[in-house]
Amino acid sequence: MQTVYFQGNPVEVYGEIPAVGTKAPDFKLTTAALGEVTEKSYEGKRLVLNIFPSLDTDVCAASVRRFNKDAASYDNTEVLCVSMDLPFAMSRFCSANGIDGVSVASAFRSPEFGKEYGVSIVDGPLKNLLARAVVVIDEKGTVIYRQLVDEITHEPDYEAVHSVLKK
Repeated sequence: MQTVYFQGNPVEVYGEIPAVGTKAPDFKLTTAALGEVTEKSYEGKRLVLNIFPSLDTDVCAASVRRFNKDAASYDNTEVLCVSMDLPFAMSRFCSANGIDGVSVASAFRSPEFGKEYGVSIVDGPLKNLLARAVVVIDEKGTVIYRQLVDEITHEPDYEAVHSVLKK
């Protein structure tokens, strides 16, 4: 278990976020169009997993907008924004906000995603949602950057992600 904070209060998160240098866990998520996306969908490309609780919060929405803006500057890289939001809500959010540089996917059918990536919140008011994290995976499926944001109400370290992807 790991501890993060929500509005200054500790909450437990199941498991451990994948370590740098390890193979990223396999996943199967649901797209906004109700299809499936897996880690194999990104073979040969770098993948940024922007993981967060819900698009219905200002900080989560801001992170998707920021990665949408930054995505065009990353070579051979896809950004996948992952939450427990229903695909319908994700689609509506993307349409309303002009989100077209990143993809969205829901873990609502795949609770194992949160456990395998060490981001399932197990207690507190956000229980069963995903903690805020970023995992960057290289073209070979190896984790090259990870951040479990210690305070859920804070945005991730975009500059650290940027520096890893510009190498």
